Amino acid sequence: MILETFSKLMAETGFAHFNEWRSLVMVVVALVFLYLAIGKGFEPLLLVPIAFGMLLSNLPGSPIFSQTIFDDYGNLITEGLSGRMMNLGLLQGFYLLKPFFPSLIFLGVGAMTDFGPLIANPKSLLLGAAAQFGIFVAFFGSMLSWIFLKDAGFTAQEAASIGIIGGADGPTAIWLTTKLAPVILGAVAVAAYSYMALVPVIQPPIMKLFTTKKERMIKMDQLRFVSQREKILFPIMVSIIVIIILPPAAPLLGMLMLGNLFKECGRTLRLSDTAANALINIVTILLGLAVGASAVGETFLVAKTLMIVLLGIVAFGFGTAAGVLLAKLMNVVTGGKINPLIGSAGVSAVPMAARVSQMVGQKDNPANFLLMHAMGPNVAGVIGSAVSAAVMFSMFNDFVVMA
Repeated sequence: MILETFSKLMAETGFAHFNEWRSLVMVVVALVFLYLAIGKGFEPLLLVPIAFGMLLSNLPGSPIFSQTIFDDYGNLITEGLSGRMMNLGLLQGFYLLKPFFPSLIFLGVGAMTDFGPLIANPKSLLLGAAAQFGIFVAFFGSMLSWIFLKDAGFTAQEAASIGIIGGADGPTAIWLTTKLAPVILGAVAVAAYSYMALVPVIQPPIMKLFTTKKERMIKMDQLRFVSQREKILFPIMVSIIVIIILPPAAPLLGMLMLGNLFKECGRTLRLSDTAANALINIVTILLGLAVGASAVGETFLVAKTLMIVLLGIVAFGFGTAAGVLLAKLMNVVTGGKINPLIGSAGVSAVPMAARVSQMVGQKDNPANFLLMHAMGPNVAGVIGSAVSAAVMFSMFNDFVVMA
């Protein structure tokens, strides 16, 4: 009796499940992410919950995230739902809320964002748009993936979801992938958030490659003052114009502009404070854990995942380069008044990308202050990635195969 009880106890421990090598690899990956987040300070607010969710779901025998309640497209299996819900792990409950998290995060981002630099320098919109070039490079690269993966190539919906990684906007990547290709959500989300966290590592070499020291030393004139009336009208007008032209942008762009209106109108300070602090912090924790937990070794360590990670870095690199190159052109056109480094901030990793522009600029000219100038393209990139995602959704939504 005692031996049977002990045997049953051992069978329930993780030691009895150490035969899955891919899960052990993911545990190592999770520990590396934790080191980067805690030891190196790479976007700890993002990487710590993602890495810990990844760690929890890949520990042998862990019941915290079960694949058995999803079909091949990543959708909840409704047949026999009551019985399947008994297998629902803690982080799986968070995962099922994934369609709502991106919009809630955009609400918080809007409440934290100052669109003043963009309003003061509307040309920044062009830099934000240029940085989305990487999205389309990765999209076409994904469409050609059949050359390398043969029969396991990406569909147009998966290619669109992979491409959006180039916008360096995790919530947007999650929103689009949830709509078009939920089966690759874990890989896309982990890649998107990882590259967002590694902006200080990835971008500087690209920025220096396409600029000269003389260009990096350019000091820009102070931006003009932007009135409160302009800041109030901006989110309202952008919402009206963009959503009328591109209705699918409403969930992301609408929440972004609502959050900003909370901040700028001066009448909703409590709502602005809640959106910018408590709400976005809660959603970041839940989303990070859910995204990390979805990266289970058995389904994550496949050829497609490696391709997604590689195409993601290509998209991010091309987006950074495109922003810098357009800023170089604008510098020539304006007679040397624009520092090309601010073009790299056109990716929407707010505010990290703008800080990197400031950091790289000050290394060559300690008296250079590019942060506010870089914030213009940076917040334009947030709008640009949301618009790009809406365009992709409009193009490929009719072809999505749903269970």
